[in-house]
Amino acid sequence: MKNLGYLLLAGGFLAGAYATALDVQQVNWQLFGIAAAAAIAGLIMFKRQASALAQSDEVLTVNRTELKESIQNVVRDLDEMVGHIDSVGAPLREKIDLQLRVDLRRFADARQSMVHLFGLQTYADIMSSFAAGERYINRVWSASADGYDGEATLYLDKASRQFADAAEQLKKALQE
Repeated sequence: MKNLGYLLLAGGFLAGAYATALDVQQVNWQLFGIAAAAAIAGLIMFKRQASALAQSDEVLTVNRTELKESIQNVVRDLDEMVGHIDSVGAPLREKIDLQLRVDLRRFADARQSMVHLFGLQTYADIMSSFAAGERYINRVWSASADGYDGEATLYLDKASRQFADAAEQLKKALQE
């Protein structure tokens, strides 16, 4: 079904482009209308299939686990980094790249399921803290690369608090 949607969408766009390119002065509106209808039908088919897949019990269960595990890993790793702040410069950036990036990506990839699991407001609340923490992590990395170790330390602590808040909100949402 998904492939048929892609085919109709692509075919509709190509046929629409062909209909407008046949004659510079006149557009074959009937052919263009059929092409546009095919493209719209393909888009609707694709969106319905994607929505059904995103709301399937299997995907929601897997993503629930991904969300929980990845945010716990991020909080744990950040607490460890804040507790052992003797690492600055390149070692700090390596820890960020090796320990945090994978779990940050896992959480981000599974985040759309939060809307289906908990609702839009809970999603917005959790993602607000998560996004702020992620910005702080990027700032830590940049400050560390530029030699501003004091700023890196300060924002590492701020990132840790933001992710802890996101983890707490997720924990509450999972219990409800």
